Amino acid sequence: MLPALATRLATAVLSLPPPRTRRVTVTRDIPVRVRDGVPLRTDHYAPGLPDAPTVLIRTPYGRGGPMRLLGRLAAERGQHVVIQSCRGTGGSGGAFDPLVHEREDGLDTLDWLRRQPWWTGAFGMFGASYQGFVQWALAADAGDELRAMVAVVTASGTRDSTYAGESFALDTVLTWAELLQAQTVPWLARQWELKRGQPRLAAALAHLPLAEADRVATGVTVPFFQEWLRHHTPDARYWRNRVFGDRLAEVRAPVAMISGWHDIFLPAQLRDFVALRAAGAAPRLTVGPWTHGSPGLFVAALRDGLDWLDEHLGGHPAPPRAPVRVHVGGAGGGWRELPDWPPPATPAAWHLHPRGRLDTTPPPESDPDGFWYDPADPTPSLGGPLLVAQRAGPVDNRPVEARPDVRTFTSAALAEPVEIVGPVRATVFVRSDLPHLDVFVRLCDVDIRGRSWNVCDGLVRVTPDAFPADATGAARVSVDLWPAAHRFAPGHRLRVQVSGGAHPRYARNPGTGEPLGTAVTLRAGWREILHDPAHPSAVFLPTVHEGPGSSPR
Repeated sequence: MLPALATRLATAVLSLPPPRTRRVTVTRDIPVRVRDGVPLRTDHYAPGLPDAPTVLIRTPYGRGGPMRLLGRLAAERGQHVVIQSCRGTGGSGGAFDPLVHEREDGLDTLDWLRRQPWWTGAFGMFGASYQGFVQWALAADAGDELRAMVAVVTASGTRDSTYAGESFALDTVLTWAELLQAQTVPWLARQWELKRGQPRLAAALAHLPLAEADRVATGVTVPFFQEWLRHHTPDARYWRNRVFGDRLAEVRAPVAMISGWHDIFLPAQLRDFVALRAAGAAPRLTVGPWTHGSPGLFVAALRDGLDWLDEHLGGHPAPPRAPVRVHVGGAGGGWRELPDWPPPATPAAWHLHPRGRLDTTPPPESDPDGFWYDPADPTPSLGGPLLVAQRAGPVDNRPVEARPDVRTFTSAALAEPVEIVGPVRATVFVRSDLPHLDVFVRLCDVDIRGRSWNVCDGLVRVTPDAFPADATGAARVSVDLWPAAHRFAPGHRLRVQVSGGAHPRYARNPGTGEPLGTAVTLRAGWREILHDPAHPSAVFLPTVHEGPGSSPR
């Protein structure tokens, strides 16, 4: 009775159409054996309706809680729902090795589905984060039987997100490793660790060498964490079976993509959208004011995802909408409907100027701005795209901007609004004592009270080979920031931060060029940011609305 009450409440809260049936039969812990004999524990939610299509969800996060709610909701709308624990998780056999077995296990599960008496020959897939990775692992080989995909805060490949800017997404990877390991400990012990603020994880994020951080966080060595430290540089042999983007053009199913502006996988997911469009597909994209685990994302994914499955599996058309729907942040923003991504926009250059100014005019002759970066006291990360929703998203950046190792460049107050939608990039000319360094760039919206809210950011790891210095010793560093949709209101100011890192979101750069996992020596050094006619450092904003009086005043 309780699950039925939960689905009634969820249907009302989400404003979902009324269910097509209340009769749902649940069979739990079905052992689906794959080609190497490993049993994958699977739950089946069967609707009391004939000729119902199937929705497959494969997950490493267990089959209880939200999965049970989703299973019943989709089943009540007339779909067989199959929820399966990935190998090594949730009671399934074998060992969990991220991404390695998902294609074969997915194909074997599809073969099992074909042998079921209720199989109609059509299925869809649904899921967020890793549950989306497993969709892409199977999608190109599923053929015409796959009729729909709902890919939420996920992408076809994880390599670029793991090594964003060729650094290492330490907070995301280690927090995820700790989360997976926590699923194996008793519930009360886990709650006690969370109540204490996860001190072991905090200690691990600050620990060197990184090759010991997994044991500090979890008490055990996590094999995939060790492998990802060793395979920091692109390695075709290692990553070949762990990324699936090279086969996007073979995917036949309609794809609904849902993400948030502060999601850890957003750049990769938007690249997937562009690749599908280039291949002639017609995916649908929604990007809202969400982080990777925010409640608003969960609600939007359920509502939009169930509608998408209804339309493409059940033949029940959803209300029409534009192919792309994005939420523009900032005062006076809101939802915008677009025909494609990215939309047409003018890449307006906002130049770094002396004395901490930011302006649309080219910089004058000026001396560089310098700061001392010490990896023993790394510049901290604050908000932004993080795995844990409670720490992610827009926050007031004034505490970090007060540090001496962060340089800020701020515009005059705007007379008219400036709205940006699309990719954001920066070019920063940097001179450094050390040949190995990181460049972190963040765009902020400074409100009339002086609070500095992060809009988007990006980091690049600089090496002598990748960024050779010119005759003055300066390296031209191109930084791709997270894409953004934001409206800077009149009276607000634009601000650009430049610093040497954002720890622990990104692993600190030791300044020595030592290997990622074993580095323990930390070298501090002086950095200079150049902003003169020969070195015009700037951030380039995809401006879609800039009134005649919107230049800074």
